[in-house]
Amino acid sequence: MQTTSLLVRKRIATLFFLFTVAFLLLGGRIFWLQFVRGAELSEQASQNRMRDVPVKAKRGIIYDRNGQELALSISTDAVYAIPAEVRKSNDAKNIARQLAKILEVDEDKIYKRITRQSSFEYIQHKITPEQAKQIRALNLPGIDLAEESRRFYPKGELASHILGISGTDNTGLEGIDCYYDEIVGGKKGRIVIEHDAVGRDIADATHKYIAPIDGSNLILTIDETIQYITERELDKVFAERKPKRAAVIVMDPNTGEILAMASRPGFDPNHYGDYPAANRRNFAINDAFEPGSTMKITTAAAALEEGVANKESHFYCPGSVKVGKETIKCSGGKAHGEQTFAEILEVSCNVGFVKLGLEMGINSYYKYLYGFGFGKPTGIDLPGEAAGILVPKQRCKQIDLATMAMGQANAVTPIQLTNAVSSVVNGGKLMKPHLVKKVVDNQGQVIKEYKPTVVRRVISEQSSKEMCSILEGEVTNGTGRNAYIEGYHVGGKTGTAQKIAPGGGYLANEYVASFIGIAPCTDPRLVVMVVVDAPKGYPYYGGWVAAPVAKEILKDSLHYLKVPIDGITEEEQARAHNQVVVPDVVNLPLADALSALNARGLKAKVQGNGNIVWQQTPRSSSKLERGSQVIIYLSPYDQQQKDSQVTVPDLQGKSMKEVARILADLGLHLVPEGHGLAEEQVPAPGKVVTRGSSIRVKFQSNP
Repeated sequence: MQTTSLLVRKRIATLFFLFTVAFLLLGGRIFWLQFVRGAELSEQASQNRMRDVPVKAKRGIIYDRNGQELALSISTDAVYAIPAEVRKSNDAKNIARQLAKILEVDEDKIYKRITRQSSFEYIQHKITPEQAKQIRALNLPGIDLAEESRRFYPKGELASHILGISGTDNTGLEGIDCYYDEIVGGKKGRIVIEHDAVGRDIADATHKYIAPIDGSNLILTIDETIQYITERELDKVFAERKPKRAAVIVMDPNTGEILAMASRPGFDPNHYGDYPAANRRNFAINDAFEPGSTMKITTAAAALEEGVANKESHFYCPGSVKVGKETIKCSGGKAHGEQTFAEILEVSCNVGFVKLGLEMGINSYYKYLYGFGFGKPTGIDLPGEAAGILVPKQRCKQIDLATMAMGQANAVTPIQLTNAVSSVVNGGKLMKPHLVKKVVDNQGQVIKEYKPTVVRRVISEQSSKEMCSILEGEVTNGTGRNAYIEGYHVGGKTGTAQKIAPGGGYLANEYVASFIGIAPCTDPRLVVMVVVDAPKGYPYYGGWVAAPVAKEILKDSLHYLKVPIDGITEEEQARAHNQVVVPDVVNLPLADALSALNARGLKAKVQGNGNIVWQQTPRSSSKLERGSQVIIYLSPYDQQQKDSQVTVPDLQGKSMKEVARILADLGLHLVPEGHGLAEEQVPAPGKVVTRGSSIRVKFQSNP
């Protein structure tokens, strides 16, 4: 009996031990599954049961300042897969093959995507309506379409560097669309559907739609019309002079609002993949260059403010000045002689500005460099703005100060220089440049408004007023004459800077031509910055390449803004709008001259015999009403007659190469003096001389 009882107790103990071990193992397993891997397994179960389809928000519309649509979102379809349902169909290969044929993509890539271990997979975004129709007709298991939106730019290339681009996932990648992505992009929504073990919808289970929140709309400071005018003129100079790149900025100097901004080469944001990535680089803010003489505006303003010079100050220019061991020359080594403060800006005298810089001293000069905002980003609301490059103050020597004062040594961005000059002419206040005026919702309610921001005062109102007057003289009497607009007080400054070579020093044959214009100087409304990098051909000076671009932009923009012409009645102003500029037909063959006049709506009266125009009345750049008559005088020279006489043509403004060709065609010899563009000639235009005579022509460079 005892033996039996002992055996029973052993069996009970063994069973209890085994039960205890099993309980512990089961408890440990439960703990492992519930607490250690609970979240992971719950997520996997949810993925097997739930189908979560994202619903993308529509990006907000981008308008110009007058409500014109520049960028909007349009509806399109995307094709997606529920991999679990595809796998359960046991027909994944066939599904991939049919989709690949419609979408014109690789079959293997589609197969891998639709059979992944995930609850949801996009196959392709932004498919065409025809592709969507074909996919719906197939009714493939696990394959469906979702409505989404994509960016559309109704004006094509217009303002492309401002607007930027959006990617396939409807996210802003560049430009305004990138900078304000959180505001414009909105918030995604979702469709959540619960399925059973075999992938069927559960009728009374979770069916949740979380609506997306569409993005807010932006109203820019850009004016579509001024932007069009700007790009029209930029395209002209880009086609004619074939530079490496070019940029134009139009700013309201009183508010810091950007009215237009364009860079070339350009691109169409609707098809940005068809263009090199470099075309999307915004030269106006992304790159720095040595400005040359346009920088003399800030040097002059600083000198006025510091009391180093005033309108009565006089300077003497012998053609060069020594700074330490170095000699700095004026353009072409020309000695300007005795000059006033205004005249050193009008003729862009390097010697005068070197003297100004040295007299100011390093500390004062850097105070204004920093004050005008050079050396750091302006804070404009676009991504990728460059800071520019300044000679470090602690390493600055006298020769550095001298060259900085005349526009070399430092590198600035077009937006920095535009903003600095705006502060010179707006009363002395440095503004923060900006591109967005308001953020509004879909009901038109203003969510946020961006008002003009004064960064700091740089110069006094009196200094600003004097600078406006001086800059007007530069256009009226100086190197900026090609920006003169009859009836308006236009000011500005030309610049022609040698480009820095990659290994140091300067390139011999590449220049950056620039011009910054202000109008009207009596009450500045517009500041226009034109930069043309490495223009082909001659002349390459800012006064000849960039100033005419600024002139046309200013002229048409002032008319568009209804800025009244100074000193004339409304009737006279209306008549002025019907006027055209007389083209330059001197030295052209008769047929070409007639064609040029007819294109402007002008008639021609031909005087004399021959085939080459040697003079015209009125002169080029004069204004006449359409239908008016221009008298053209033909040269009597006949190349077949050895001892014949020839009328001396007007050579002013022509390059040495052009003058040599024209005189050679007429059987005359050129005796040149200096270099640059023809300024004076002996004998005078209209004189009759014998074939073989020498014509002495004085050439003068234009900075």
